Amino acid sequence: MIHSIDAVVFDCDGLILDTEAPVFAAWCAAFESHGCPPPTVEQWSVWIGTDSDDAEVVELLLASAQGPVDLDAMHAARRVLRDEMLGAEVIRPGVIAWIDEADAAGLGIAIASSSPDWWVLGHLDRLGLRARFAHVACAGHELAAKPEPDTYLAACAALGVEPRRALAVEDSPHGIAAAKAAGLHCVTVPNPITELLDVTAADLRLRSLADCSLRDAVARIGLAARP
Repeated sequence: MIHSIDAVVFDCDGLILDTEAPVFAAWCAAFESHGCPPPTVEQWSVWIGTDSDDAEVVELLLASAQGPVDLDAMHAARRVLRDEMLGAEVIRPGVIAWIDEADAAGLGIAIASSSPDWWVLGHLDRLGLRARFAHVACAGHELAAKPEPDTYLAACAALGVEPRRALAVEDSPHGIAAAKAAGLHCVTVPNPITELLDVTAADLRLRSLADCSLRDAVARIGLAARP
């Protein structure tokens, strides 16, 4: 048993599966097809882990496009490429093992995401994971996106646990900020994009969930000895 926490709350995008790279790559392709330099990771980081605003990305594209842009055609091509790449993505290493360990320990298991519910639930259904989570808290429906703490607070409330007794598993600075603001402890597992960003606010950084058990992560944070 893991007595020091009562729940584990996972992020979804970039953590359970790497949606970040396909979304970013598809946008970069859209920029390049219109003669624009693609956004840098630093520019893109503004939208990682929060509610991304396509209008702002489009504005960036239009500012340097070489000629007129058919926005409908651009979005259609971008989504086709994005969805092709997303279809090849699988559950990130260690995720299932952590879910299994949390389940075996009798912990509450939930998701807190800045993405809309149709996006998150669609991916969970494709991966066969939806039933593994007691609650999925998504931005929208009066819940603010990360870095606001709303989704984490909603997930903990739905599980009936105090945030200080929950562990968040995140991949981005916005997500880490949301978890910490809500009062959760936080493990971060950056993906190939977010590993370039500052995730030092997390309590523990792992290269992969496969590198460390949930019990060991709790111990490394220093929670094991806490009441």
